[in-house]
Amino acid sequence: MECVAGTGKGLLIVVVGPSGAGKDTLMDAARTHFSGRGNVHFVRRVITRPAEAGGEDHEAVSRETFDRLVVEDRFAVWWGAHGLKYGVPRTTCEELAKGHVAIVNGSRSALRAFDRVFTRVRVISVTARPEVLAERLAARGRESREDILKRLARTPADIDGHLDVVTVDNSGALNDAVKAFIGVLETAVAKRV
Repeated sequence: MECVAGTGKGLLIVVVGPSGAGKDTLMDAARTHFSGRGNVHFVRRVITRPAEAGGEDHEAVSRETFDRLVVEDRFAVWWGAHGLKYGVPRTTCEELAKGHVAIVNGSRSALRAFDRVFTRVRVISVTARPEVLAERLAARGRESREDILKRLARTPADIDGHLDVVTVDNSGALNDAVKAFIGVLETAVAKRV
């Protein structure tokens, strides 16, 4: 089912990038920056990961509950990655129908699904140099060195060439990346009017 962007001005921004690139950190900074602005929404994903596992604020559900929500058509888009399932609530469509901007932490592997479902999509690809990713993943303490090396060796899915993509490099100072990320979002919000 397609999510229509109402006035044609609603825009979904999908943030993608490898683990350790800093997507959650940048999105948290942007969430604070845009707080109180009723036309900008940060999507709270449904994930089959315990709430106490850290990372983004999400709705934690069991696999059984997630599968039931899929059958009930409660997700606009859903996908699986790294042994977990992720869902974007269909209520996101309601915000877009109002002409608002919705920002979601996505996945390169799900971009085709986002593009099929949502009428206006922009992608922000957050990147970082491999040595920076390795250092950040090690600092998390969730994976062994061997698992980190395997993760870094994976070739990321290509981003379809027709999508509107902006890249933000988060290899250096966090403040620089936050400024760049918020700048991209501010431009998108201004242009949708």
